Amino acid sequence: MQAKVLILSAALFAGLAIGAQAAEEIKGDPKAGEIVFNKCRQCHHIGKGATNFYGPVLNGLIGRPAGTVPGYNYSEANKHSGKVWDVATLTSYLKQPQHDVPATYMTFTGLKGDQDIANVIAYIAQFDTSGAMHETK
Repeated sequence: MQAKVLILSAALFAGLAIGAQAAEEIKGDPKAGEIVFNKCRQCHHIGKGATNFYGPVLNGLIGRPAGTVPGYNYSEANKHSGKVWDVATLTSYLKQPQHDVPATYMTFTGLKGDQDIANVIAYIAQFDTSGAMHETK
């Protein structure tokens, strides 16, 4: 019993540490990111009432394993990429999705500017899994 408590405590601490680390790494401007996100809206929905579209819904993206939104038909490459969407992973992916996950269904060529990428990540990070918006630090 004590071992289970220690394992659960360690897992909870690791999860909190990862969440805190992800929040600390978000450096962009969410208001500017909302404008950049217009390039993403053609395929992705976010916010209250968002549903899967050409791409999966992006609510609660930070910390989510790739290929796991229920009801979305992911490529095998994406489902088995082993990626967990954090700031570093998203930064790399948003520069060149096809390079990061060869054979992904995402045909977008990528965002070219590092600041645009940081800003769109800050915007996306504001939305929890329910689509509610919260402030990021």
